[in-house]
Amino acid sequence: MSFNSLQFIALLVLVVLMYWRLRLKGQNRLLLIASYVFYGWWDWRFLILLAATTVVDFGIGIRIEEASGERTKRAWLISQLVFNLGILAFFKYAGFFVDSAEHVASAIGLGWSSPALAIILPVGISFFVFHEISYAVDIYRGRLDAERRLSTYALFIAYFPLLAAGPIERAWHLLPQLRSERQRPTKEQAYSGVVLIVSGIFKKVVIADTVAKVSNDVFGRTIGRGTIPLAIGAVAFAIQIYCDFAGYTDVARGTSRLLGIEVFRNFESPYLSTNITQFWRTWHISLSSWLHDYLYIPLGGNKGGRFATYRNLIIVMLLGGLWHGAAWTFVIWGALHGIALALHRARGAYEPRGTPPSPRWRDIPSILATFTFVTALWVIFRSATIGDAFSFFHSMATGGLFGSNPGAWKADLLIVGGFGALVLAMDLLDRKRSTLRPLAVWAPTIQGALLGAALIGILVFSGTPPEPFIYFQF
Repeated sequence: MSFNSLQFIALLVLVVLMYWRLRLKGQNRLLLIASYVFYGWWDWRFLILLAATTVVDFGIGIRIEEASGERTKRAWLISQLVFNLGILAFFKYAGFFVDSAEHVASAIGLGWSSPALAIILPVGISFFVFHEISYAVDIYRGRLDAERRLSTYALFIAYFPLLAAGPIERAWHLLPQLRSERQRPTKEQAYSGVVLIVSGIFKKVVIADTVAKVSNDVFGRTIGRGTIPLAIGAVAFAIQIYCDFAGYTDVARGTSRLLGIEVFRNFESPYLSTNITQFWRTWHISLSSWLHDYLYIPLGGNKGGRFATYRNLIIVMLLGGLWHGAAWTFVIWGALHGIALALHRARGAYEPRGTPPSPRWRDIPSILATFTFVTALWVIFRSATIGDAFSFFHSMATGGLFGSNPGAWKADLLIVGGFGALVLAMDLLDRKRSTLRPLAVWAPTIQGALLGAALIGILVFSGTPPEPFIYFQF
């Protein structure tokens, strides 16, 4: 069940109508049932895995808290990590490692043929496994008390707005909200929740799915295209993946707000970043912070000297790339981002945390340079193989300015340029949202008009077959 489907809208309306008629226990039971219906809609077999990991991790969390000695605590934590990472490795990486072993064997002349593996990747497995791991680690560190009610813990893992593609929540942030009475949202909060949902579906259906036609066409056939058509295709994918993922996050946040629950913000206008460090503090924020807290810090963070800091940055980003999928394109994409972060750190540059300020005119060259670098690496991310990525860049360098069909790129430029300008305007307004509060007196009229226009756009563009959310595959 996808956020841009009528089934989800029907589920959401039904849940919200029933939700505020119930007390806390009833609300949580309703959300848990809705979450399992939502997840089972893809494949009922996924529910077996979700329920099994929930029960096991619930029990281990209590064991970690009740362990009498440090060695016993650590043993339980290690068992939890092995259990969860083992499940993730089997479903997500078994085929990758078997295929890689076959290629190595073939290269050295062994002639070994790997067995055929038909493993179905459960939707959202990377997200709920990270929820489970952080829960156990936080108990081990003494930051969190183990949850004693199985149904509450099950809801934390299966909470349907976050289950398929995040944001990656933390137990210390979400569990207290699930344990306590929620306040019915005010009219302003409910309205903002609806706006987030409509905004998210608009980003997905109108922007992401439209520019996807350009990126799919360009990446599907790079030979014969020149520098400009291929550059347009790369920018199209940069817009597509941003609006696709940010759109999903907006719907998740808006849905949660209607339920009296606040979840992490996942994007802060990342394409307005002036450097690569700022980009990773504004792109997929929940993953970046998770990797920082549960991988970068345990590796030593920046405490082991300059070389250790650079090494840790590269390792974290390399594994972050592998988190996205079992392919060498993701590994190289992550490694290159890690190297870029290390080089930026080596310059002695410091990037403060928090929402970046609104960009100034003098920031434009830095913004363009950062966006160009990020977009170039999106080419590797989007390519099925390293060879496909090399072919893309080779055609950009050798295919001439316009390629073999000089006029074919103009329509693509209009689509990508138009929607790119719209995304830029939305992000600039988002950065300035704190300074625009005085307009709230007359803003409802404008907001209503924009909301109506967005709904009309969604209805118009919903006539075409929807593209699946990109991050469902991760």
